[in-house]
Amino acid sequence: MSSFLCRRLRVTRGEERFVDISFAIARSLALVGESGSGKSLTLKALLGMLPAGFKGDLECESDFPLVRGETIAYVPQNPFTALSPLTKIKDQWILYEERAPEMMERVGLESLLLERFVPELSGGQLQRVVIAMALATEPRLLLLDEPTTALDARLRGVIVDLLRQLQEELDFKMLFVTHDIATARKLCREIAVIRYGRIVESGPMERVVSDPDSEYTRALIAANFANREFRE
Repeated sequence: MSSFLCRRLRVTRGEERFVDISFAIARSLALVGESGSGKSLTLKALLGMLPAGFKGDLECESDFPLVRGETIAYVPQNPFTALSPLTKIKDQWILYEERAPEMMERVGLESLLLERFVPELSGGQLQRVVIAMALATEPRLLLLDEPTTALDARLRGVIVDLLRQLQEELDFKMLFVTHDIATARKLCREIAVIRYGRIVESGPMERVVSDPDSEYTRALIAANFANREFRE
């Protein structure tokens, strides 16, 4: 599995620069930072979905083109807002609907749940549905926007184990955006810490978590393991 190298990703609005970073994903990278650090703008720039008024410039090296819905797939933070509550699960597979039963089973769900409506499923089940939909496209890069934040500790562990298993089976890269370092540590091999739209520290997960160079990273880790989101 070759690396995905983002030589530069810049997000601006007028003369104001919100994000200016570079990173590489050999296999799984956690992009970690507090709220407002630039994590979500990074994801939106990669997806080509920046809000009106923002401009994204992306320079990358990859053995696949960046095509949303084909080579890049996205798993949002909240599956309840990603899915329609008034439509059966089976009817929300706009693309690759023929793969729905197979993909549901791959994420550990019975295909009969395709006949259910969103309010009839738990949060953990819905997150699996969204993951199944994303992976039905056979992406080369999976973007994850804090997909375990709304889940309890047990379900977070279930989703992390599922993602690790699916990565082994389907051979895709992951960019996991989160403020939850404890969960990122279980899922990703590398970490990049973002602050005010800049990377302040990056490297192997265990090295950075065990012996961070940056005072900001140390504060972020301390707050995270005290079970609260760090805010300056």
